[in-house]
Amino acid sequence: MDRRKFLIGTLFTLVVFAASAQSKHATRSKYMSYKGLVMAGYQGWFNCEGDGADRGWTHYSKNGKFEDGSCTIDYWPEMDEYKVKYKTPFKFPDGSPAYVFSSFDESTVDLHFKWMKEYGIDGVFMQRFFSVLTSENRLNHNDKVLASAIKAANKYGVAICLMYDIGSMDDSKYQLVMEDWKHLVDDLKLTNQGKKTTYLFHNEKPLVAFWGISAGTRESGHIPEIFDIMDFFKNDPVYGGCSIHLGIPSRWRTLGSDTKGDPRLHEVIKQADVVHPWLVGRYNEETYEAYRQENIIDDVKWCKEHGKSYSPTVFPGFSWYNMKPNEVSDKIPRNKGEFFWKQISGAIESGAEMLYVAMFDEIDEGTAIIKISKTVPVGESIFVPADQEIPTDHFLWLTGKAGKMLRGEIPFSKQMPKRKD
Repeated sequence: MDRRKFLIGTLFTLVVFAASAQSKHATRSKYMSYKGLVMAGYQGWFNCEGDGADRGWTHYSKNGKFEDGSCTIDYWPEMDEYKVKYKTPFKFPDGSPAYVFSSFDESTVDLHFKWMKEYGIDGVFMQRFFSVLTSENRLNHNDKVLASAIKAANKYGVAICLMYDIGSMDDSKYQLVMEDWKHLVDDLKLTNQGKKTTYLFHNEKPLVAFWGISAGTRESGHIPEIFDIMDFFKNDPVYGGCSIHLGIPSRWRTLGSDTKGDPRLHEVIKQADVVHPWLVGRYNEETYEAYRQENIIDDVKWCKEHGKSYSPTVFPGFSWYNMKPNEVSDKIPRNKGEFFWKQISGAIESGAEMLYVAMFDEIDEGTAIIKISKTVPVGESIFVPADQEIPTDHFLWLTGKAGKMLRGEIPFSKQMPKRKD
């Protein structure tokens, strides 16, 4: 009898353990694969004086000041559709004050996701920097933006995925990443919104991205820490069961100039699902085709041979006029979208089955695809106006078209599509 009670008790314990170890992720999502999607990076890092975040003019100011001659943004957002606007010291040519948005406002995030829905952009990777995990102020801001994004993704049926930027990670504190993931899964229900779940899956599992592995410009390549991180995200019985997306340097395959040259990088990649090289600034419109022939085509071939998905970065242009005014060589013109489309068609022609657009909202490095003003403030600071010949929503529109061409919903063409409106 005692033995029978013991066996029954043991069985009960095992059942309870199995139930408690059940994954907290949704079993299904509207987006079960990255394949066929065009996703953009979403920073959500802009703050304004008076927005309630107590962060001042974050990602607008330079050296603590947001005024003429001291700012970091190169593009001025077109503000007509924003419900909440913040007056700045800058003036337009007619003397009227210029306004900007704060990512801390839920209405800002809602508008951005509304645009994704309207223009057919599949979704975004929400950026979460390691420094967020070590600062209560930054964590509060990032959690608020992420909560707004989850709500908007549900509302508009847009894909959402988390990207940890661990480029500047303190390797001795890497376990903060795992603890943070538990927080997001438990408290924000990031990967499980019930029937409304739009969190991006890949290979039938929730996808989690990590950017900044083995970057040559960083003090650490985060090897071997990334092995432990991936093990948790892949194998933890409650919070794991995830697919892995790795953001890595452009020369990852050859362990070239922008990597640390560490051969262990290939071992890391072999344990991942999606390979995502960072290509911003690696070429311009004139040099892109040569770069594609020398790198992207063979990158795709390597990934297919090793059973990995390949997600190349495409970007509309780049500049640091205000952030780093002395680095003139880094200015990459947009050419009314021709440069952007050349990369999109080139990636698809090379065999890429998914794309990463850098970035949705990054007006401080000139890569944003959001609506940009044709009229910019005047003064010492240099702002790049949207081209007069194209609509201010042109890059949102092109990104939507990229997804259609990637999925074969419109014919493949190297020529940038013409608008009828």
